[in-house]
Amino acid sequence: MAGASGGYSVLLMFEGLTDTFEGIFGRLSKKGKLSEADVDEALREIRLALLEADVNVRVVKALRNRIKERAVGEEVHNALNPAQQVVKIVNEELTQSLGGESFTLKYNAKPPTVVMMAGLQGSGKTTTSGKLAKWFKAQGRNPILVGADLQRPAAVQQLQTLGEQVGVPVFSDPSTPVEVARKSIEEAKRTGRDVVIIDTAGRLAIDEALMEEVRQIAQATVPDYIFLVVDAMTGNDAVTVAESFNTSLELDGVILTKLDGDARGGAALSVKEVVGKPIAFAATGEKLDALEIFHPDRMASRILGMGDVLSLIEKAEQHFEQEEAEAAAQAMMDGRFTFDDFLDQMQQLKKMGSLSSLIGMLPGIPKEVRNMEIDDREIGKVEAIIRSMTTAERMDPKLIDTSRKKRIANGSGTDTVQVDNLVKQFDEMQKMMKKLGGMGTKKAKGGRKGKKTKGKGGGRVTPKGGAAQLPGNSRVTPKGTKARKSPLMLPGMDRIAEIVEDD
Repeated sequence: MAGASGGYSVLLMFEGLTDTFEGIFGRLSKKGKLSEADVDEALREIRLALLEADVNVRVVKALRNRIKERAVGEEVHNALNPAQQVVKIVNEELTQSLGGESFTLKYNAKPPTVVMMAGLQGSGKTTTSGKLAKWFKAQGRNPILVGADLQRPAAVQQLQTLGEQVGVPVFSDPSTPVEVARKSIEEAKRTGRDVVIIDTAGRLAIDEALMEEVRQIAQATVPDYIFLVVDAMTGNDAVTVAESFNTSLELDGVILTKLDGDARGGAALSVKEVVGKPIAFAATGEKLDALEIFHPDRMASRILGMGDVLSLIEKAEQHFEQEEAEAAAQAMMDGRFTFDDFLDQMQQLKKMGSLSSLIGMLPGIPKEVRNMEIDDREIGKVEAIIRSMTTAERMDPKLIDTSRKKRIANGSGTDTVQVDNLVKQFDEMQKMMKKLGGMGTKKAKGGRKGKKTKGKGGGRVTPKGGAAQLPGNSRVTPKGTKARKSPLMLPGMDRIAEIVEDD
């Protein structure tokens, strides 16, 4: 899911489901063997949670039946850890309900590739067209936006504003929607544009006039893809809309908007199984880069509280320069990492999205932390403290004595306690990273070649023959011990460390 800031916000929509699943898995993990009654009780809870999330009844029934068929069979009965096997089954079947595989978009061998956008008024169709244009640009394409919505006042002007923001030209004229769409193909060929995105008109409700217009546009342009834009916050009604459009247009996929809302989210879990068309993209925020290829497996993992590490890695790859990241990592290991380096890394981190969205993608994060609204202005405080230091102080924090702390606090609008905490934690991080870097040297390894050792220096993170912890049993430290505080903590974020320690 490249380029969006959705991670945590998407989880808002499925918060109830995530809490239910984590509770179920937690209880199952305490049982050595699972009886059919245990499975039935878990399935009852899952069924209720899905219905409360406004998931289509047919989808709930099909999902429950598939899970039960596998969960009470030999697949779980013979498993070393039945509870974890049930988690695996639920994850796989939920992924299947969401569509199974991610949508793959193929380009026309003879450009342009024509994409037609359809949907009801208010679904976010025009804004999504702009987001899609930006997404195509990021793929190295040269799109053109087409304003074929001549019914809604200022629709074309809105598209032109979006086009300016993403650096994509907009074509339209005051003729008819069908004529505008037809001429746009010729314009794309004339100007060397290889993707045409046609923004069509919507209505407040489905009617024959709307369907006839989009049918005529489709006949005139023969689009490679027809995407229906659906407001995810309309819940099950989104599925009804998708069924109606699919009857008239033969959709290629659905784009869900407002997936960052706090509605129940049933549309995302129902569209594919009911309509038979995949969710191609998901819009997870208002920014123009908040459009993601929809990955059913990743969404299922996030709903089940397992995080989304792959999306987190993709965000890092997109926004971090590899050479700079490697140089920073080496500086950390060598003990040469300065406040200037830290400031650069924070700037890169901010490009990846909000702290809340990034935390929401991490597996094993306690509910209290995952649901906490983290004020991104805390990053601004850290930046202000560092920028209030002199060049020499950033290079060597040991120079920062009491009088300098007062000056830095005054210059950054913070207090000396916050400055002192940041300096101390940065010093701890430097020492820790230098120590870790030393563990990789020949001296630390004892110069032995070709020998594998157990214990210290070994890379195992799970017991031999064991599986990684799954939701409901996500302790990362032995029972009775506390996790160490993160070595560098933003001011005002010690609440998070306390929650993690107490988990």
